[in-house]
Amino acid sequence: MKNFRGLLLTLLVAAGIFMAGPRASSLFFAQAAPGSAAHSQSAVLKAFAAINPIDAHAHLYKDDPAFGALFERLKLRILNICVIDDRDPDYKGLEPQRGDVLKVRQSTGGRAVFCTTFSPYDFEQPGFAQRSIHQLDADFQAGAVAVKIYKVMGMEMKSKAGKYVMADDPAFEPIYKDIAAHHRTVVAHLAEPDSCWQPPNPASPDYEYYQQHPEEYAYAHPEWPSKAAILAARDHLVAENPNLRVVGAHLGSMEADVDQMAQRFDHYPNFAVDTAARVPYFMLQPRDKVRAFLIKYQDRILYATDLVVMPRDSTEKALQEWTATYERDWKFFATDQTVEYKGHTYQGLALPEPVLEKIFHGNAVHWFPGILGTGH
Repeated sequence: MKNFRGLLLTLLVAAGIFMAGPRASSLFFAQAAPGSAAHSQSAVLKAFAAINPIDAHAHLYKDDPAFGALFERLKLRILNICVIDDRDPDYKGLEPQRGDVLKVRQSTGGRAVFCTTFSPYDFEQPGFAQRSIHQLDADFQAGAVAVKIYKVMGMEMKSKAGKYVMADDPAFEPIYKDIAAHHRTVVAHLAEPDSCWQPPNPASPDYEYYQQHPEEYAYAHPEWPSKAAILAARDHLVAENPNLRVVGAHLGSMEADVDQMAQRFDHYPNFAVDTAARVPYFMLQPRDKVRAFLIKYQDRILYATDLVVMPRDSTEKALQEWTATYERDWKFFATDQTVEYKGHTYQGLALPEPVLEKIFHGNAVHWFPGILGTGH
């Protein structure tokens, strides 16, 4: 990393980002349209690659050598996450996801790192914790560096008595203890954005998602627990397991107000968040406030995207989406140029180099020991 600063400056100057006036950068991006071959080799993406980026939250289940080539070109690693959700036919069980993820790990030369999960649905059955621990320990032996828990805790699952089951239910506690004992990390996607509980709003970043997934729209399910109750259970889990590293997915579902994240960081040293699918929420808040927050809590934010590729998806379209997302996000965090989102433009944060290194690389290494492979 010692030559990173000079290389970054050289590349961004080449891209027109530090030239006077907006015309130079606009000409550059006109010549390198998203998805084009020139775009994939753009100076912005070269600057992104120079930091050895880690995307700490993605779902790549398609074993195609094109992704390995992309990762090699961008010097990229991802945390490749498995999910179990019995409402979704693609995620009803750990297989075939687990097999797909392990194939992708091999085909990318280890750059797509295994994050496992466990099924929480039979939590009231005898031997549940022991069975889950046995499976997780086998996955740890197979190289898993983290364990995903999902929003079905709090937003779907019920006990036999009809009570919604939260992530801090005592049935899960032995599992959390085992994860901590193995020095692995929990990736906690609990709750959803505020808009999930609010009336439809076309201006919301998540409007289209809930239009397409009404079964996950809490506003249409007033019987579900409140978001505050779900996050309180998450906070209790974190507090009760001080030796367990917990990374709150999607800005910990506190996306609309950086103050909410700051409060948790101040209380729970074992808690961090990733930016998966929530970078636009930083754009929607006051720039100076967000920038100050990221600098102050630079050790607690992990860059992530939540990009998804299923085996049936088009590789070409996926590669375009991945490169366009990485370019937009790097430009937003690393420069003071404008980025476009949903027809609006937002000024980039121009974060200091040491902060960028932590958010895009160092924090993932710290919060997910083993993500660089054995010996790191």
